[in-house]
Formats: sequence, C-alpha cells, structure tokens
Amino acid sequence: MAMAENPTLELRGIYRDELRAGDGHLIWDRGWTSNTIVTGFRSLLATFVGSVSPSLGIQGLRVGQGVDAWDTNGPPAPTPAQAALVDPNPFLVPLTSLQIDYLNGGTVTTTPTNRLQIVATLGPNVPPWPDANHVVANLREFGLVGTLNGVETLMNYVTHPVIVKDPSSTLTRTILLVF
Repeated sequence: MAMAENPTLELRGIYRDELRAGDGHLIWDRGWTSNTIVTGFRSLLATFVGSVSPSLGIQGLRVGQGVDAWDTNGPPAPTPAQAALVDPNPFLVPLTSLQIDYLNGGTVTTTPTNRLQIVATLGPNVPPWPDANHVVANLREFGLVGTLNGVETLMNYVTHPVIVKDPSSTLTRTILLVF
C-alpha cells in the first residue's frame, strides 16, 4: 500500500521579529507569523535519518533585500520549491551567532524535543550594509540554511514587508520549528 504524501502536515515553522532602537527601546513587534518549510529541508532531514550522505543541520540564517517592487505589490508568497533567496548576495548570520534551544512547551530544555527555537540577533551594523551590492539595509526575506552533500541548502524561507534597519538598531528574529 502506498503512503499518501502530504508535506504540509507535521513539519511547520513560525517566526517573530522585534526591532529595537540603538537605545534599546522597542520600535515594533510584528508577532508570530508562519514560515515556509522548503523541499531542501525535507531532503536534509531524510539524509540525517537515513545516514545516506554527509549533511549538516542549521549552519546560519541568510537575510536579503528581496526586491524593491515588493514594497508596492507586496512580497510573493514563498513556496516549498524555493531553493535560494531572491537577493543574489544575501548576508549570512553564521551558526556561531545563533542561539538554538529545544523547547518543552514554552520552556527551554537541554533534552531534545520536537520543538526547536532559533534566535538571531542582528545588532548594530548587521548586516554590514551599505556594501557593493546593497545601497541600504532593507530586509525583505530570510531563510535558515544547512549543508547537504557539501552544498548550502535552504531549509525554510520567508518573504515579508520591508524592515528598514538603520545602522544603530537591533533586530531580534525568533524562529520556531516543530517536527
């Protein structure tokens, strides 16, 4: 008997953004929003379980500008087929800059669970834009990345309204994955 495949059932994710001014006061909190688990994440998980190929879990968080036109027309809805950010030169928040914890309900625990919380804090001057590819630090997309067969692999992906991040502000992005 063939098993029906429904890739949207068990594995899911949500995220929350908070932007703080240089003095620490909260500018805004967008609340919890769904993100899209992409096909690359499912392939990465299969290699962990099957021990088929060398793969590494979360290696960082890519953040990108997306496209300026999204400010007028709204960002496109992400799909599971997304393989990379739209920005050809996204910034990588490396694994060493992420706080990753297991959650039991809403409590952090050292015991592995089916809930993983990833917190990325993009402090002052992160990303270090402007640079040769970015005139300003306008963020419109992000995705967790891992490594599959030595190649960076997108695990989840989000497009969102522009976040204008000035050089003194701090953006805290919290991602929750449920397996």
